[in-house]
Amino acid sequence: MAAETINSAPDAAGLAAMISRAAEQSGDQNRGLPPVTKWNPPFCGDLDMEIRADGTWFYMGTPIGRAPLVRLFSTVLRMDEDGRTYLVTPVEKVGIRVVDAPFVAVEMQVGERDGAPLITFRTNVGDVVDVDTDHPLRFETVGEERQLKPYVLVRGRLEALVSRAMMYELVALGETVTIDGSEMFAVRSGGEVFPVMRADELERLSS
Repeated sequence: MAAETINSAPDAAGLAAMISRAAEQSGDQNRGLPPVTKWNPPFCGDLDMEIRADGTWFYMGTPIGRAPLVRLFSTVLRMDEDGRTYLVTPVEKVGIRVVDAPFVAVEMQVGERDGAPLITFRTNVGDVVDVDTDHPLRFETVGEERQLKPYVLVRGRLEALVSRAMMYELVALGETVTIDGSEMFAVRSGGEVFPVMRADELERLSS
């Protein structure tokens, strides 16, 4: 009988069952997120899995419609130093494709912590993160139209893209501050200041 491997899974449900069994064998089940950063399994090739820019997961060309399966897969994601994203179990590591970011921030709350502003995001796979030193915001401007794309670090090297609709809410919280002698448009959260772009560039884009 052939050895059971991630690449041999016939569908998303079968893949989820294999990952669950691997976690059970490691003794790490039911303890929150699996300790994927501590696992060092061999690389076993690439898997026909893709996370689209809108956060939709596909396996073998078919969208994964069941949220519990997507959530399970998201808990064993890891981005390594090579910049690639993998599904990792105690016994296997397989590469997957990520079009933009592995997660999408779909809900934002604005509150306070220790009297200072605090922004909290919820991702499409259920992670909740406060924007602070451990979960920083970064901003990119892409394309000819200089589209602004914010990202928040969720865990490890894995980020969530802030959805475009929410991006406007986020930018509305910004203010002009001086950073290293330059006037920057920035967002405050968790006692940190996260630069968005130069204030004069924002003025040009807004005109």
